[in-house]
Amino acid sequence: MGLEKETSGTSVIMDEDEFNRSIEPILPKKGRSAYATEPDRDPHDMNAHLKVGFDDVIAEPASAHSFDKVWVGSHAAFELVKFLLYRVLSALLAVPAAFILGLVFAVLSCIHIWLVMPAIQSFLMLLPSLRVVWRSLTDMFVTPLYRSMGRSLSSVQVTTTEC
Repeated sequence: MGLEKETSGTSVIMDEDEFNRSIEPILPKKGRSAYATEPDRDPHDMNAHLKVGFDDVIAEPASAHSFDKVWVGSHAAFELVKFLLYRVLSALLAVPAAFILGLVFAVLSCIHIWLVMPAIQSFLMLLPSLRVVWRSLTDMFVTPLYRSMGRSLSSVQVTTTEC
């Protein structure tokens, strides 16, 4: 039995199309896209409540309308600022947030697998014997108390009279 040496290698293989997705222009020209169909990044529709457009936030009633150019300009400014600020914030926060959430879910998984489930299984194994002990205790102390209270209070009669 000698000293064994083991080697392992790790490599990341990235498809050329996958790599180029991150450097696509922010505002692509109409009809020109590097991809035929955009990948669905929210397949379970978890963030349906975040699909907010200009019309969901700002609305002018029929009695008060601004100039058409102001309306179109404010709509364009809203969409552009929302789009750009989301891109900047996600570029700054996405990787650290993913790292932190990965740590949190790893810790929660570890706690659940190695602490919670063994404790629950142990508790379930103890339940049949605890049931016998609990039934014995209630038969010895609680049942006689309530039977005697029931017998002594069964002779009490309550009548109501109107004044």
